[in-house]
Amino acid sequence: MWKNKVVSPKEVLSKIEPGMTIFLGTGMAEPRTLVKNLMASEEYNLQDLELIQLVSIGDTIPIDERYSRKFRLRTFFSGWIASEAVSAGRVDLIPSRFSKIPALFKSGAIHIDATFIQISPPDENGYSCLVGVDVERQAMEVSHLVVGEINEHAPRIHGDTLVHVDEFNYFVNSTELPLYIPRWPLADVYLEIAANIASVVEDRSCISFGIGPLYEALAIQLAAKKNLGIHSPFFTDALMDLVKSGAVTNRYKGFQRGKCSASYLLGTEKLMNWLDRNPLVDFQPENVITDPNIIGSNNRMTAILPARKIDLTGNVALHTGKGNVTAGPGNVQEIFIGASLSKNGRTIFGLPSRNIKGMPNIVLSVDNMPFQFTNRESMDLVVTEYGVAYLLGKTMRERAQELIDIAHPADRADLVRQAKEAKLLYADQIFFPESGHLYPSRVICSHEFKDGLKVNFRPIKPSDEEKMRDLFYRFSDQAVYSRYFTSIKAMPHKKMQEYVNVNYRLVMSIVGMVEVAAGTEKIIAEARYARMKQDGFADVAFVVDEEYQSRGIASYLLELLIRTAREDGIQGFTADVLATNKSMLKVFEKAPFPVQTVLSRGIYELTIPFTPLAELKEKE
Repeated sequence: MWKNKVVSPKEVLSKIEPGMTIFLGTGMAEPRTLVKNLMASEEYNLQDLELIQLVSIGDTIPIDERYSRKFRLRTFFSGWIASEAVSAGRVDLIPSRFSKIPALFKSGAIHIDATFIQISPPDENGYSCLVGVDVERQAMEVSHLVVGEINEHAPRIHGDTLVHVDEFNYFVNSTELPLYIPRWPLADVYLEIAANIASVVEDRSCISFGIGPLYEALAIQLAAKKNLGIHSPFFTDALMDLVKSGAVTNRYKGFQRGKCSASYLLGTEKLMNWLDRNPLVDFQPENVITDPNIIGSNNRMTAILPARKIDLTGNVALHTGKGNVTAGPGNVQEIFIGASLSKNGRTIFGLPSRNIKGMPNIVLSVDNMPFQFTNRESMDLVVTEYGVAYLLGKTMRERAQELIDIAHPADRADLVRQAKEAKLLYADQIFFPESGHLYPSRVICSHEFKDGLKVNFRPIKPSDEEKMRDLFYRFSDQAVYSRYFTSIKAMPHKKMQEYVNVNYRLVMSIVGMVEVAAGTEKIIAEARYARMKQDGFADVAFVVDEEYQSRGIASYLLELLIRTAREDGIQGFTADVLATNKSMLKVFEKAPFPVQTVLSRGIYELTIPFTPLAELKEKE
């Protein structure tokens, strides 16, 4: 009978000898009763111990100097509790890819004498459930002393979780609640960041979550998506909410289709109750969940991670201290490699433009910061509350400009100056200090046209210079002449940067973008108006890539410009159109206001006075 193996914590600790290495479960699997008794005991045998924990996130294991004679903690990732102790030299950090940890145990490279973990109560057949699947089974297999702390509050979860009572030497009954992790408070800035991330997460994507305010916000902003999949080291309350929203079906996953895949759970009592006997979530060992090849077997694998800071070349400093749960550099590496192996996979870093102290999070360099992720060649997207920076395939100069465009508006002038000094930007790079503060985010929208073509519209940015040059060089000679009324063969940097750096007090420019590959967009249309000095009117012009014409894009852009202009107090539009440009004349004829025309020397001079805004809304 397994009940004969139930002993007191004191008896278990009497089996420990000085110098032994003890593996402890992580998070919900942390055996808190055993650990508290270990910390409180003054027995002579409990000294010079090594405690190994996958991730240190609990508060049961004290890490101050008073306990240095009794034990030393070793962890593969320091979480928010132990990160300062690692820096102070009181805790040992083991840099490693998580998928390689089981092999380190098996080979003896990391020696383990005893394993203490928390488990669910055994059933009538003698089977309990592991609560932390991660690397616990592998730790049990190499230990000569295995102790299960039975907690009646521990859920029975699905996956590679069943362990038989015969696999344990002893059991103790838990007198502590499991380690519940409260949900994070949600600031508005994270909702804005998450909304921008959601705008680039496609339906049928497979996503990876961590814990923290970014993921709390993502659970809200991704709720409108369809057929998402989950493949994540952590399963959290935020993921529970996302599954409940109906956005997650796991229907298009390559690995464990129809199920959420995770390695361990972190969250509240509500999450534990929801996971109890829930077949929707399948827990597998860490060497399975973080194996890049398995991650990459999921189509559209989207790795979403928070960053502490990012520099203008794309190097990232990960979080330290509180909030440092999501992943360490080794774990990030595996997730990113997996996403790169995935068909249409992508990697996304999200961060506020400034930290809670008001200091910039986008900086010239992160070279002197800890926890660096320096694989900038693996970077696809970086997101702040000010937008999305597309880094894939970009030059260092283009990356710098993309990242400056999503920095805090008050920080951009200094970043431009620093980037010029570092030769990351052109020496003659134009910058309007007011542009960031005036950027009209209200204009941002998307629309689906014929053949399911989705076009994203937003005001132009300085980082659009290369994309606008690409658009120019795709035009035929006739298209160039129709737009500029002259033959233009080249569009060098000097001329194009003047075009994309606009003063939004005087000019509104809106670009239409389509995604051509995961993490890569191109501009297919641009429309703008410029205020005229005297009569309250604005001159309007726009172009559409010839490959994308006859879909209604120009008409949509005109309506978008009209709406924006009216909100800005503009009285009407004027435009000059070649008499031979029949398609553009038809676009203006479809405008919601009467068009007055005068033909002069082969050019139609158009005037479109606006009616009051209330009348337009009534018509709509």
